[in-house]
Amino acid sequence: MELRTLRYFVAVAEELHFGRAATRLHMSQPPLSRAIKQLEADVGALLFARSPIGVTLTPVGRVLLDEARALLDHADRVRVRVSAAAGAATITVGILGDGTDPGVARLAAAYRRNHPGIDIRIRDTDLTDPTCGLRAGLVDVALTRAPFDETALTVRVLRSDPVGVVLRSDDPLAHRDRLHLAELSDRRWFQFPQGTDPLWQSYWNGGRPREGPVVRAVQECLQAVLWNGTVGLAPLGHVLPAELAVVPLIDMAPSRVVAVWNDGDANPLIRSFIEIASTAYRH
Repeated sequence: MELRTLRYFVAVAEELHFGRAATRLHMSQPPLSRAIKQLEADVGALLFARSPIGVTLTPVGRVLLDEARALLDHADRVRVRVSAAAGAATITVGILGDGTDPGVARLAAAYRRNHPGIDIRIRDTDLTDPTCGLRAGLVDVALTRAPFDETALTVRVLRSDPVGVVLRSDDPLAHRDRLHLAELSDRRWFQFPQGTDPLWQSYWNGGRPREGPVVRAVQECLQAVLWNGTVGLAPLGHVLPAELAVVPLIDMAPSRVVAVWNDGDANPLIRSFIEIASTAYRH
């Protein structure tokens, strides 16, 4: 069995959908389906029970999933040890957003357990660069939020969070159970500096041009709401000061937490980071 084929199998087993697995693997569905059928032929048993709504693991598939994960994890550790022996024992991670995210804490703990000898450097970035310095070569991999220009980048979705609007607690809309974007059309929204990724700016402006104060950091966003009555968007679950409230937006696309790295970067430390992150954010 080739490691690449096992990675394909694990992706399908975790997504339980060939289309989603193909998207995650950045490949088309037909070659993925062929690879899984060949793997089933090699094993001599069906690994998935297929139906019009998706797939489920067979008993043989569940056994192989445990073994495949262990084998791939061991292969990654081998690559990391070899790279460390060659002097490539540092990885720089760019982080954007809430550092208290439990997914980040689980990822940090798991990565330390798996790679105790690796020097992990963290670069905290503001809201003006959703790739956290990746394009500029300042980091090896980024933990951030989509959408943004993905040209020459590889993106792995880790989690999707519903989004709400942040308001002053004394705002007439602050006590509503939910809101529509149209109900905020006459409000001022925070803006990012000129030159910020337009996809990123458009998402946090609810998909249309807005006017309002320019901000660079999360705290500046919150202060703009507090001092100016500006509205802004934030993933639900963030802890806010008592003077502020967040109301769910029912027609706003979720905010996707993603891990991002440069296309073609074969650094085994990055590969291991992505796989550990995928596991850490599933819990």
